Amino acid sequence: MTYLDSSATSQKPFAVLACLSDYYSYHNANVHRGAHRLSRDATERYEGARDKLARCIGADRRETVFTGGATESINLVANSWGRANLGAGDEVLLSVMEHHSNIVPWQLLQQATPGLVIKYCPLNAGGEDLDYEKLADLITPRTKLLSLAHTSNVLGVTTDTALCLSLLRKKGHKDAAFLLDACQSLPHKPVDVKALGCDFLVASGHKMLGPTGIGLLYGRLPLLEKMPPFMGGGEMIEEVTLGGSTYAGLPGKFEAGTPNIAQAIGWGAALDYIESVGGLARIEEYLDDLSQYLATRLRAVPKVTVYGPGPGEKRAPLAAFSVEGVHVSDLSTFLDLEGVAIRAGHHCTQPLHKYLGISHTARASCHLYNSREDIDVFVEKLEETLAFLADATAPR
Repeated sequence: MTYLDSSATSQKPFAVLACLSDYYSYHNANVHRGAHRLSRDATERYEGARDKLARCIGADRRETVFTGGATESINLVANSWGRANLGAGDEVLLSVMEHHSNIVPWQLLQQATPGLVIKYCPLNAGGEDLDYEKLADLITPRTKLLSLAHTSNVLGVTTDTALCLSLLRKKGHKDAAFLLDACQSLPHKPVDVKALGCDFLVASGHKMLGPTGIGLLYGRLPLLEKMPPFMGGGEMIEEVTLGGSTYAGLPGKFEAGTPNIAQAIGWGAALDYIESVGGLARIEEYLDDLSQYLATRLRAVPKVTVYGPGPGEKRAPLAAFSVEGVHVSDLSTFLDLEGVAIRAGHHCTQPLHKYLGISHTARASCHLYNSREDIDVFVEKLEETLAFLADATAPR
């Protein structure tokens, strides 16, 4: 199979699979709570994975919270920081290119918070990036949160975070927070939360060569310290009495119950693997070339429209596209029969597709295990499929 669906989930190196098998075979125990050797061993591996992730993004380990995924991370911020800090008249500013997981939690919070306003930044005239002039107009002294995709999972464009942060600090509320969804950036490029200046950052392990069911919430220490717990239960407590409870320090306050131990350890193994092949900077360099090749080959196919940055402009290693007169579900089904795996649908970005005037797109996306040969196979099979569909629907 030619696998070109890494934006949905990445394949896993054998080193990650071996790590998971080793943990369950020889080190399986609950963390933090046991005095026996297995528990100490599991705890060391689990917390070691946290240290690796914290180093990867340039954070303090206390600012590095494990969750069940990026979706859970955003819901955590919405239900903890959001409920404590957002009220009637306050504004949340998103964009039309956000993943549903960075829209729906804020809409749910709006339903529970009468008077809370959500605004959406449109795209520029070319439909390939945010309209930063409009973004500047939308930010007001009532803007308390700016929450954006670091990189779009459809357009492949990376947000100008420095400009966004500058506008927010100049025009927004004095206590405004800046959240970045790094699901499509962190797997492919170095990300430093201090350099970005964000208050929150979320990501998922399964797009970064790691297991499913594990995510990251980075939050600036002063914010996390003030935020109430998201869920209550074991592990996140300091002391429980019938009259009330006190809570553990960071990051434990936000990790209620038995955590996703194996998944966190597996993510740590994925980070080790990434370092072993030269690190995220080398991966970014390799995928920059591959992304340009992918977009160039696709644009050369008749009746294909590729969305996002134009020729020669930097883009993530993905290309969402449509074909005149062909439904993308039919396209992906026929390509699957030829051994090529791409994604078809709205990619959890229905507002963006509606904004672009289309219902669905096909999307091919790469990771470090892909090559130009994979793209050549994909384009060859795409052209054969389009020729077959044209012939099948031609008047007789």
